[in-house]
Amino acid sequence: MAPASPPPRTVICVGDVHGFISKLESLWANLQSALPADAFATALVIFLGDYCDRGPHTRRVLDFLLALPARHPAQRHVFLCGNHDLAFAAFVGALPPPPDGSPFAATWPEYIDNEAHEGWFHGPGHEDMHVQGRRWGGVIKERWNPKKGLPYKGSIYDAQPTFESYGVAHGSPDLTKAVPEEHKRFLHDLVWIHEGENVPIDTDEGQIVCKLIAVHAGLEKSIDLNEQLRVLRTRDTRVPKVQMLSGRQDVWNIPEDLAGKQTVIVSGHHGKLHIDGLRFIIDEGGGYEDKPIAAVVFPSKQLIRSTEGTAPLD
Repeated sequence: MAPASPPPRTVICVGDVHGFISKLESLWANLQSALPADAFATALVIFLGDYCDRGPHTRRVLDFLLALPARHPAQRHVFLCGNHDLAFAAFVGALPPPPDGSPFAATWPEYIDNEAHEGWFHGPGHEDMHVQGRRWGGVIKERWNPKKGLPYKGSIYDAQPTFESYGVAHGSPDLTKAVPEEHKRFLHDLVWIHEGENVPIDTDEGQIVCKLIAVHAGLEKSIDLNEQLRVLRTRDTRVPKVQMLSGRQDVWNIPEDLAGKQTVIVSGHHGKLHIDGLRFIIDEGGGYEDKPIAAVVFPSKQLIRSTEGTAPLD
């Protein structure tokens, strides 16, 4: 009689952290409590991006994430790049260079009409900085963000708390010296997409086995899928604004090319919890003081929050 095959590896997808170390620590403790010890110990943990900005403890969040492989050596950890992380990396010189050797300044023209309004960074080093780094480290003229109903924190990205977590004032070029080299390596090495095969998902009709794609915002419905995958897999920093990391409505649904192909797409980014078939958006607005960080666990589809334990996803 053949030995029973081991159960499939548990997959945990963690939504946006945005500098809130206490929420991240609470979520991690809740995950450890909610899951069987062996499932947690050997899980694949995919962080969906946006580790910085808004919350006060970006530096401590990155320290926590960097320590995970030593704390949980049997786990596998995947750290996706969010749009905020890309911009942070761009500002501190940690963004991978364009594959064709072109200068980062070539990303400016598409958004140059926003420069004055958004108060782009003009300090030392801006001459060859990706446009998103200049936006991130700039000083926005308006104090109030009408879309969110909250004041801006320094820049269009709410980056001021990230600067302050490293002990420098918002917009200071000294941030590049203040960020430890291991944090820069972490930012440099962030992947833009994770693709996994043979991931089981529980459904009302029974368990199905799927391909899993994790990407910070989602996949575009109006851009060729193969081109999107090329940009994401190669981390093509020639692109001024990567819609798959930054988009909204256009990345909400599963692209038609993947419809009916048993492909799960998991994202954060949107400040909402949204489950529609195999499309999972796991971000309950953890970047805001009163909202939790959320995670989803496969195959069970348990939702686990930083505030309380588990909840069914019906």
